[in-house]
Amino acid sequence: MQYTGYLDFSFVKIFFSSIVISAIALSCDARVKDVLAKKPNILLISIDDLNDWVGVMGGHPQLKTPNIDKLASKGMLFTNAHCQSPVCNPSRASMMTSLYPSSTGIYFLNPPLENSEESLKSTVMPKRFLEEGYNVQGAGKLFHNKKENKKYIDKYWGEFGKWFGPLSEEKISGFNGNAKLWDWGSLDISDNQTEDGMIANWAVNILSKDMKKPFFLALGFFKPHVPHIAPKKWFDKYPIESIKLPKIIDGDLDDISDYAKSLTRFGHVAPSHEWVVNNNQWESLVRSYLACVSFVDNQIGKVLDVIERHDEVQNTYIVLFSDHGFHLGEKEKWAKRSLWKNSTKVPLIIVGPGIPKGKKSDLPVQLLDIYPTLLELSGLNPDPIHQGNSLVPLLKNDINKWPHMARTSFGPGNYAIISKNYRFIQYNNGKEELYDRMNDPNEWYNLIDDPGLKDVIKEHRNKIPNENHEILGRGSLGHESYNFSEKLNLN
Repeated sequence: MQYTGYLDFSFVKIFFSSIVISAIALSCDARVKDVLAKKPNILLISIDDLNDWVGVMGGHPQLKTPNIDKLASKGMLFTNAHCQSPVCNPSRASMMTSLYPSSTGIYFLNPPLENSEESLKSTVMPKRFLEEGYNVQGAGKLFHNKKENKKYIDKYWGEFGKWFGPLSEEKISGFNGNAKLWDWGSLDISDNQTEDGMIANWAVNILSKDMKKPFFLALGFFKPHVPHIAPKKWFDKYPIESIKLPKIIDGDLDDISDYAKSLTRFGHVAPSHEWVVNNNQWESLVRSYLACVSFVDNQIGKVLDVIERHDEVQNTYIVLFSDHGFHLGEKEKWAKRSLWKNSTKVPLIIVGPGIPKGKKSDLPVQLLDIYPTLLELSGLNPDPIHQGNSLVPLLKNDINKWPHMARTSFGPGNYAIISKNYRFIQYNNGKEELYDRMNDPNEWYNLIDDPGLKDVIKEHRNKIPNENHEILGRGSLGHESYNFSEKLNLN
């Protein structure tokens, strides 16, 4: 190439243009990182089968949950929160998509989300936060199906052993039911040998590292799901001779339909209330549940202690909830799968920047409200397909009125509608129940025939959907129980 003594201005233009473009790119990249850095972190804590037997909720006078209580003191405790189904799979599917079971067809333990076309119209919560630039990690039972956890959690840790463990080689309780899961008692093991202990230790390790991006960390603790087995030291906190049993009254079921009784009893592996009483196991079962709750509270405390010392603690929202409740003899019932308080009412705590400390709300809220709430708290656009409501107005304002009610279903046509003052239940055969939550918190007295409450009944009845998606999935115990009640055609 011959030197001419003149500059090649086309080259100069290209050279300087590349510098400008690079500078702009670096600036944009810096702004993107800055925006990501300002996004709040999310810590989602799921507990399996925890009813309102939490210290701060007063469900049982002896239960000690210092870590959950401490968390509640730092934010908002919803004392009238309810699941969308008293069964693990549909409850979790609803929470992760913000869609009701009546819309998705997921009513029982089958099927997984991918088998529901309606569910797929909503981006599941962890995937949405991944798309928004979050570092999404998780461990434990978040979705009911093991494969779904790996599918929807970007970085899922599942090396904690078998689900619902530890299991005893031989049954501790002496109950001869056909499921090994239905067992209760203590084992001479350490917390670190349990699945929940491993999950907590994993989370502590993850939170001790620099995640660089804003994090979405989801932890699914198994206890107090059956088997009600925990390390012995947690049983020692509750001497068997001092155990207080739930309050019940004679004739509690006299004012409800045979359909309601059959729906919650048939086809389940749990012991009958008659068996529990006749075999003097009531105190033992309650003690085991209390021990398991205190145990899991301690594991959660390990995680919360690390978060409290984390550099990002001031920019982190923490949500703690249970997927549904659990009966321990109330209504002469054990386990879940009912539309009464003991099955649907759950703890829900939300803590984070801008949320007043130590507040309680008794307005009716739902688990499917969590997803839209986290979107708004994170400054992300809402999804119009969501059926839940953002709870931000309740979190950041002193609101006493709320136009929404909570809705729980157990199979199509069976619904509980919960407001601040009442619980209304309608079954698929048309039978109904109404309870005054303020004056009858144990839901002992069915007021459905009270002529003075016709307007109340109508208001709640209007919240029941006119259409129900067909049942997807077959063969689960809940589905068999539902079918059994339908075939009996009970009144």
